[in-house]
Amino acid sequence: MNKQSIYGLTLDQLTAWLSEYGHKKSRAAKVWDWLYRKRVTDFAQMDDVNKDCLQLLSEHFVIQTLTEHVKQESSDGTIKFLFKLQDGNLIETVLMRHKFGLSVCVTTQVGCNIGCSFCASGLIAKSRDLSSGEIAEQIMKVQHHLDAVGNGELVSHIVVMGIGEPFDNYENLLDFLKVVTDRKGLAIGSRRITVSTSGLAKKIKEFADADLRVNLALSLHAPNNELRTQIMKINRAIPIEQLMEALDYYFAKTNQKVTLEYILLRDVNDRKEHALELAQLIQDKRQFLKVNLIPYNPVDEHSQYQRTTRDSVSDFYDVLKKHQINASVRVEHGSDIDAACGQLRSKQMKKAEAN
Repeated sequence: MNKQSIYGLTLDQLTAWLSEYGHKKSRAAKVWDWLYRKRVTDFAQMDDVNKDCLQLLSEHFVIQTLTEHVKQESSDGTIKFLFKLQDGNLIETVLMRHKFGLSVCVTTQVGCNIGCSFCASGLIAKSRDLSSGEIAEQIMKVQHHLDAVGNGELVSHIVVMGIGEPFDNYENLLDFLKVVTDRKGLAIGSRRITVSTSGLAKKIKEFADADLRVNLALSLHAPNNELRTQIMKINRAIPIEQLMEALDYYFAKTNQKVTLEYILLRDVNDRKEHALELAQLIQDKRQFLKVNLIPYNPVDEHSQYQRTTRDSVSDFYDVLKKHQINASVRVEHGSDIDAACGQLRSKQMKKAEAN
């Protein structure tokens, strides 16, 4: 039986667990420091921690559960990792370089059940949730890579936008967020973390009640129910009206802005009339919203969709701005590697099936 990743425990949980076995609170703090500040990969390296405590930890937990399966490096500095889990499943994690720092995109599930028709991740149904430790370890694996390079760089930002629906793995997501934001550990500020959802309205409200001050992004991708249902089957169960109501609750509860993600698909949702309809949909919420326009990265698995034109991006953007909607166009990263979410994993699984 595989042991649990120690990265899945918050500091409070680790302290409580050790206390049950008669160990002092100070030992939990020391272990935490070794994990996240000194960033060791073996309990034996924690040379100032009580030996009985280390023995106990090693009997129940492991530090490393992910192994690097494939690594792709882009000319712009983006690195895409394909990690193998203890059960043999594969997940993706991406390191991106920005002017404001180093951002890591993490995965929360093995596969995805949301069913977005343009997404390579959704080709393979969800087989399980990742534990909070498996999510947190993605950050640590990237940080260990940076440590090995030796330039003193640190992960500064996190986007929870990899394979899977984060709010469909809600409790593990929350524990992960508590681990990476802990001031005694990685100390990544909550305002430097963004969680993306495809639109689980009830969880949006629950997330607002949790008051974590983490940024929220909503994958909308269409301005009306007919079109959104066509490209995102989740809209059948949770239509746009429910999402707008959930956003109103979120704004009232948190007073925080939300980013609307909008992938532009050529001749599907990228026309001026779509932009106008979107502007009208969110007009009364515009002070709380920013629209992030994302030119589509074509993938072999979804040949029915093509990349929008530069003129269409410009026209769509101009319509939104004319209606006083805060909008931007996403800067691309890793365009010379398998940039689309889930694409690298999909290709590797096809290779495995062919052999």
